Amino acid sequence: MRTAIRALAITAAAALTVTGLAACSSGSSGSSGDSKTLTYWASNQGTSLQNDKEVLTPVLKKFTKETGIKVDLQVIGWNDLQTKIQTAVTSGQGPDVVNIGNTWATSLQATGAFQEYGDAEMKAIGGADKFGKVALSTGGAPGETVTSVPLYGLAYGLYYNKKMLADAGITPPTTWEDMVADAKKLTKGDTYGFSLAGGSYTENSHFAFINSAQNGGEWFDKDGKPTFTSKANVDGIKRYLDLMQDAKVANPSNAQYDNATQSTTDFAKKKAAFILNQNNANATIESLGMKSSEYGVVALPAPTGGEQIASFPAGINLSIFKNTKNKDGALKFVKYMTDMDTQTTLDKPYSALPVLAEAADSVTDEQTKTFLDIYNNKAKPLPLVPAEDQFESTVGKAMNDMFAQIATGSKVSEADIKSALQTAQDQVSQANG
Repeated sequence: MRTAIRALAITAAAALTVTGLAACSSGSSGSSGDSKTLTYWASNQGTSLQNDKEVLTPVLKKFTKETGIKVDLQVIGWNDLQTKIQTAVTSGQGPDVVNIGNTWATSLQATGAFQEYGDAEMKAIGGADKFGKVALSTGGAPGETVTSVPLYGLAYGLYYNKKMLADAGITPPTTWEDMVADAKKLTKGDTYGFSLAGGSYTENSHFAFINSAQNGGEWFDKDGKPTFTSKANVDGIKRYLDLMQDAKVANPSNAQYDNATQSTTDFAKKKAAFILNQNNANATIESLGMKSSEYGVVALPAPTGGEQIASFPAGINLSIFKNTKNKDGALKFVKYMTDMDTQTTLDKPYSALPVLAEAADSVTDEQTKTFLDIYNNKAKPLPLVPAEDQFESTVGKAMNDMFAQIATGSKVSEADIKSALQTAQDQVSQANG
């Protein structure tokens, strides 16, 4: 559990250093006195870090041409981004503007290290009304002034290979039970019904949340204290693990997949009939040679009688470090990145869902409509508490370990799951006093 413990330690340290951040003179990388340069940490949205640079560079050059402000772009992979941000929070040595996974918004807001988008700041970036209501709700804790605004919208969907299903006489499933039965029919030889990112703590924690939500479960109480060991949570995780354990519709080697690109590659290479992924998987799938006409997407089905939760409103938000030396320039940059023209330019290569209210109304593509319906109508927000990131790291890592046990032939029982969740809950409780 070293990864989880390290994350908790960093978060705890961040909480202790909040009071010194505002006065920190060394500040951000853009604080060299050059008000004409901003440092921007972008998350990996494309098929590679290099692909992101190719997509973003002309967009950023246009911003420089319009404003005279240069942008020092650094694209950071998902395995490193959260740790780099937390380190920047504690040290005061960060960028001016940063992409964050919107599930981290409340945790990062609680550090006090990020600029609030109050009335003046929100007006400077074009007003709160330009964003969709669900998208803007991901900016921070309920009732508090947001410290991040939406940039790219994402939702999970069940991708399926049209030909594989048609050849087996199967239509896209509408219940979890049907989905598992279909996946069993489609598991033959080296081809599996599913490919899973069983070694990715972020993916695992996301599906722990979604499967629990279908059971009506919660991970924190109204006071923000962890309630990890509930029956709804245990049963939800067991249902997901059983895709590999009991149903045997996922290759045991998936336990070593530490990012969703690996499972997406299996799908694109016709080694799996189904994957659960966010809509930005399209770029990777098609870059590997699978045509858009060869696959479809439906909402992840719930068990019979379960709640119709298929995702959370996922995506990428933009935050400004409070100690930037160029707040005005940073706000201009956020306004530019969330303007309609820029959004239209970036949503296509990143297969992102529109976060602007105006853009959502103009969607005509059926697959994008499916994802938007999931995002707006079948999504439940991840816990809006400061310890949400700790939930992801502890529960996700515990699931990594459980998938590894299954892959080596061990049986993971409900009691084992509850014990692992108790350990994770204890870690989070101790870290938060």
